[in-house]
Amino acid sequence: MAREIERKFLLASEDWRAAVQHRTELCDGIIALGDGRKVRLRFYDDSKVTLSLKGPRTGMSRDEFEYPIPYEDGQAMLAAHFGGPTICKTRHHVMHAEQRWTVDEYRGVLSGIVIAEIELASEAADFTRPPWLGTEVTFDKSYRQSSLLRHRMAALADSA
Repeated sequence: MAREIERKFLLASEDWRAAVQHRTELCDGIIALGDGRKVRLRFYDDSKVTLSLKGPRTGMSRDEFEYPIPYEDGQAMLAAHFGGPTICKTRHHVMHAEQRWTVDEYRGVLSGIVIAEIELASEAADFTRPPWLGTEVTFDKSYRQSSLLRHRMAALADSA
């Protein structure tokens, strides 16, 4: 069974930008969400699509199953089974102390949000903290993508 183990952080500075090795453009469509579970379509650079199922979190980890699907199938699923805004971001791949970090810089409905993540082999795994990292938000539910989206959509509805 596949497990996703990650820690998430806000950023204390823009210094991470100098260490970016490459970028990937991502857009997510959440097909189903509830009880800590999520079914998501992810479009990569307009060329690849994956279908993911993520289970509820236990600590900083959760089950994650991800499968490539044909691009046309992803577009058809999105058109037929998706009613909300897509979540788009630039994923910056950054190396620090021989460890791979990703920094997600959101666009569109979540514009202005930037979060750094590191995926770990175990919850007890050590990592070297880059100087550009800010507050850890791994256990703060308000920084989960679904919570960020709900909050932003409510704010947009209130301002309309």
